Amino acid sequence: MAENRSQALHKVSEIYDRIGFAAVGRYNEFENLRIAGIRHADFRGYSYDRSDVTGRALANAYAQLLGTIFSSGGEKPYEVELIVAELGDSPSDDQIYRLTYDGSVQDEDDFAVMGGSADAIAQVVGQQYQPGLGLTAAVQLAIQALASDGGEPREVGVEALEVAILDRTRTQPRKFRRISGARLAELLGGTPTDEPSPTAEPTSGPESTSSPESTSGPEPVEGPGSDGSQR
Repeated sequence: MAENRSQALHKVSEIYDRIGFAAVGRYNEFENLRIAGIRHADFRGYSYDRSDVTGRALANAYAQLLGTIFSSGGEKPYEVELIVAELGDSPSDDQIYRLTYDGSVQDEDDFAVMGGSADAIAQVVGQQYQPGLGLTAAVQLAIQALASDGGEPREVGVEALEVAILDRTRTQPRKFRRISGARLAELLGGTPTDEPSPTAEPTSGPESTSSPESTSGPEPVEGPGSDGSQR
């Protein structure tokens, strides 16, 4: 989940079949990284096998690129933070990697937060997170943490949110789905015990936009659902 009022400039995107990408910072910089990640994944999947494209390999590639830029002295470091999330065959195989502007990479457990008030938001999520949260409960916890922003709670409407999941229950190889509109409003207003089958807007391909824009803000990335099917 991300706070993002733009309908065209995404903070959360698809990289490959089971791999999602989220970023904050300067839009033109992390968009270049997203496109580079798609090319890296497509080349490896075409040269070898689609199963050889992994979140770990992609995170390592990003870490090397960001580290080289940071230490080169020839160009300014990228002003970005990234998350690479991979859906495994089972919940125990799921992976979340968080990368900072200098190429440092951390393997996160259960959830990850980045952006302006990341520490305060991570504290709220950490206090209430439980393994096996369903989709409704996970979305409501994320919006509660995002809306608190380390201070007084504020209203964050559906139109200001960008939400996507990696859905293990999809029969297609591609597991990435966006959730918006009426479905997102239903999740935000539902009870945590309501767990209807996830429905969302299907994506026809990894997004590509070219308009530069700076975006910032926290990005809670939630853990698996009650049946271990969403991240």
